[in-house]
Amino acid sequence: MSDQLDKRISFEIENNITYNEEGYYIKNKNKSSIFNKSKVTVVSPVYNAENFLRKTIDSVINQTIGFKNIEYILVDDGSTDSSREILLEYAEAYKNIIVVFLKNNTGTPAQPRNLGIKLAKSDYITFLDADDWLDKEGLKSLYSIIKRSNDDYIVGKTIEVGSKGKKIVGEYESCLERRNVSPFSIPHIFHHLGPRARMMKLKFLKEYNIEYPEMKFAEDKQFFIDVLIHCKSISTTTQVIYYLNRLDDNDASLTKQTDVMEKMDTNIKVIKYVKSKKLDTEKEKMILNRLYEFDSITRLFNRHHFLKSENNEEYFNKFQEVIDTTKDLNYDISESFFHPINKVAYDLFLKGHYDDIKKLYKWDKKEKIKNYVILNNLPYMSGPLSSEKNKHIRVPMLAIFHSGSFIQDSYTLSLDIYGDYVNEVQHIVLRDRKNITQEYIFPLAVNESGRATAKFDLESLDQLNSSSYEVFVRYKDYQKLYISKKEQVVFNKRSFNFYTTINSNLGFKIN
Repeated sequence: MSDQLDKRISFEIENNITYNEEGYYIKNKNKSSIFNKSKVTVVSPVYNAENFLRKTIDSVINQTIGFKNIEYILVDDGSTDSSREILLEYAEAYKNIIVVFLKNNTGTPAQPRNLGIKLAKSDYITFLDADDWLDKEGLKSLYSIIKRSNDDYIVGKTIEVGSKGKKIVGEYESCLERRNVSPFSIPHIFHHLGPRARMMKLKFLKEYNIEYPEMKFAEDKQFFIDVLIHCKSISTTTQVIYYLNRLDDNDASLTKQTDVMEKMDTNIKVIKYVKSKKLDTEKEKMILNRLYEFDSITRLFNRHHFLKSENNEEYFNKFQEVIDTTKDLNYDISESFFHPINKVAYDLFLKGHYDDIKKLYKWDKKEKIKNYVILNNLPYMSGPLSSEKNKHIRVPMLAIFHSGSFIQDSYTLSLDIYGDYVNEVQHIVLRDRKNITQEYIFPLAVNESGRATAKFDLESLDQLNSSSYEVFVRYKDYQKLYISKKEQVVFNKRSFNFYTTINSNLGFKIN
C-alpha cells in the first residue's frame, strides 16, 4: 500500500494537484460553463475502479441524449490505482467532465455523492457507480419522461450482469409505465434502494436537504428512503436504463462475519432514523418491512456466512438488538412480511428455538425443489420442522401443472392455481433466457375453482427466436409464479410422485 501511496503522491506533484481548504481538487469546474446549460448531471463516486472505469465513462459519453447535454461529475475518493490518471485523461478531452480528487479517503461513497450534488448545475441529477454502465438510451428515456410528467423522481429497468448470466433487478419498479403515482402505491418500492436507474430534480434534493449520511454501509438506503418519503408523485418506465456489474461476485463465498455485524449496526441506525420520522403507520410499515424482513432476517440468517458459522450466538444477539427496536411499535412487524419462511424464523426466534432457525434455512438452501400440500384448498410448503405448527408453511400462491398437449395447430396448457391472489392472475409469460428483456404474453383463463388454461397456437410460437424460455404466471402486475411440475400428492402420510426423468420419460416414486 505504501508503494501505491508514493505513486499517487508523485502523480499529484507531476500534475500540480493542489487541494482547497475543503480538502479536494477540482478540474474543469469553470470550463464547463462555456457549454449551454446541461440537462442532466451524472455523478460517479470513484475508488480504485481502473478495471471498468473507461467502460463506465464511455457509456455516459455515448448517450443518445447527446453528451453536450450532460454534466458529468466524477469524484475520486483517494484511489491508489490508475483511476486518477484515467480521470484526468478524460477531463483533458471533455470540458463537461468535471473531475474531483479528495485529499483523504472517506471510506464511503456518501461524501463523493454529496459533493457531486453540491457541484451539480443541471435541473436533473442521476448517479452511476464507477464499475457499472448505462444503456445508451438510458438518460434520454428518463429525462424525456420526467420532463413531461413533472414528477420529482423516475426509475427504470436495471439489468444485473453476473458470471452466471443476466437478471432484472427489482421488477416492481420497471414492470409498468406509470406516471404521477404515489410511491406508496407500489408495495415493494422500498426494496432495492441502490442508486441506479433513477433520476431526480436537483432542486427537490436541495429543497428537502436530502443527503447521503456518512455511513460505511446503508447510506444509499437511507438516502432513497428520504427521497421517496418526500416525493408527492413518481414515474416508472419499462425501458432499460442501467447495467449493474456483478461479474466479480462469488455467490458461494463467505462474507466476513465482522462486516455482517457492521452492516447490521447501520441497518439498526436506519430503522431508528425511519421511526424518528413519525410517519403514518401504513407508510412506516412499508419502509420498515424492508429493514426488518430483508435486511435483518434474510441477509442475516438466509446466507452461507450464518449457515457455516460456528458462532451463532453473535448472530442471535445482534438480531435481539433489532427486536428491541420494535418494542414501542403498535403493530406486529411480521404481519407485513412477504416471505412465509421469514415469518416462521421470526416466530422461532421469539420462542427461543434458535437451532430450528438454522435448520430451516439450511433446508431452504439445500432443497431447491420443495414439496407442497393443499390443505383446505390453500397451499402449504412442507418444511423440515417437526412441530405441528411449523410442519407446513403457508405460501401465498402455488401453481401446479395439470396437463399439457399438442392438438393440431396449438398447445393447450392446464394448471391449478391456489392461494390468496387467484383473482389477480393476469397472464402467462414466456421470457427469453438469452435476452431477458424479451418476453411474450399469452392469455390465461382462470375459473372459479382455480383451474387455469392457456392456449399457444403454433403459428405464434413459430415467430419466437430459437432459445430457452422461462415460463411463469404473472399476477399483481409484477409478481411471478413458477409452475410446479412435480406431480406429487400426500395421502395417508405417504407421498406419491409422478415425475419426468432426465430422459423425458414418466417415473413414479412412493415415500
